[in-house]
Amino acid sequence: MKEDRRIEDLLRELAPQVLGMLIRRHGQFDACEDAVQEALLAAAQQWPDDGVPDNPRSWLSAVASRRLIDEWRSESSRRRREESAAVMDVPEQPQASGQDDTTTLLFLCCHPALSEPSQLALTLRAVGGLTTAEIANAFLVPEATMAQRISRAKQSVKKAGARFDLPPAAERAERLRVVLHVLYLMFNEGYSASSGPTVNRTDLTTEAIRLTRLLHQLLPAEGEAAGLLALMLLTDARRAARTTHDGSLVPLAEQQRDLWDTAMIDEGIATIGRTLGKTPVGSYQLQAAIAAVHDEATSADETDWPQILALYGVLEKLTPGPVITLNRAVALAMVAGPRAGLDLLATLDSDDRINKSHRLAAAKAHLLELADEPGAARAAYLQAAKTTASVQEQRYLVLRANRLQG
Repeated sequence: MKEDRRIEDLLRELAPQVLGMLIRRHGQFDACEDAVQEALLAAAQQWPDDGVPDNPRSWLSAVASRRLIDEWRSESSRRRREESAAVMDVPEQPQASGQDDTTTLLFLCCHPALSEPSQLALTLRAVGGLTTAEIANAFLVPEATMAQRISRAKQSVKKAGARFDLPPAAERAERLRVVLHVLYLMFNEGYSASSGPTVNRTDLTTEAIRLTRLLHQLLPAEGEAAGLLALMLLTDARRAARTTHDGSLVPLAEQQRDLWDTAMIDEGIATIGRTLGKTPVGSYQLQAAIAAVHDEATSADETDWPQILALYGVLEKLTPGPVITLNRAVALAMVAGPRAGLDLLATLDSDDRINKSHRLAAAKAHLLELADEPGAARAAYLQAAKTTASVQEQRYLVLRANRLQG
């Protein structure tokens, strides 16, 4: 079982690198991705029995290239197919020191010819390895709709004549913003799976951290790249304490803090400390600073809620949105009392972006419980349980509601 998981993690890491290599050579997104998927399937079938090759990346590249050659040879023009096959046989070039084709693939998927939703969807599919169903769930659209969006995005990249290179300086800032947002979504889906039986998907969180670390190394002066890396590290450091042995959720205030990963916390604090206040402040830096305040508290009672509330106030002015308002309401409740927090949450009741989300109902339930209104809190917990697709979140919310019964 451990070996199967190791192979799965390795394939997830190598897949975008091999895809990037093929696109760099041939520029045909659809055909290259199909070939890589076939190579991954072959590896998943063969490696558990035969063992992982000495150079797994080259093995995948060779198999994917052969699949591509075979596909092209089946087309009508034999001469053109044979010329393409000859190009395919060029030996794989070593990567430049400190670079990874995955990074370039990230920027390619965020090409300005695409709308932002298409950029996000294509990157999550090609680089993050999420299934079309998982991406559709994240965007709250049918799977068939998402499949069409991804297919159109690939065609748009092809029509735009995009080259497999890092974008010019004039485009980099805007495309970096989208890349960071994609990695943020990937991490969030791994840390709080939107559906399914488990809360955590460590394959996604590990890959999101790896890719963000690559970006930070490539662009060390970008404060938001550092901020996102710090945010991921400071958040993922709590993973071991976030669930019980049977997978049940444990809220932050009740977590066993000696289970937190102190090495990750130290790295996260050091990372945000090197950039916060030294580069233009951004959303990820502020979120990382909030996470750092939580992680530095030795107990829930020691949490510096006034500082967290102040940071959420700055964050809301910088990037206003219903999720930030919700989090600020919880912080406000911890500083000024639950009724103040509930009054702020009430302003979201008419916001269609969040008023049907389980997050709003769960936050209300928590603050109603703190306000000693068990009946209303129980109803809100049950409402939240009905609207989440996560099995473990449903279980947690129902348990909270049952504690308040009678």
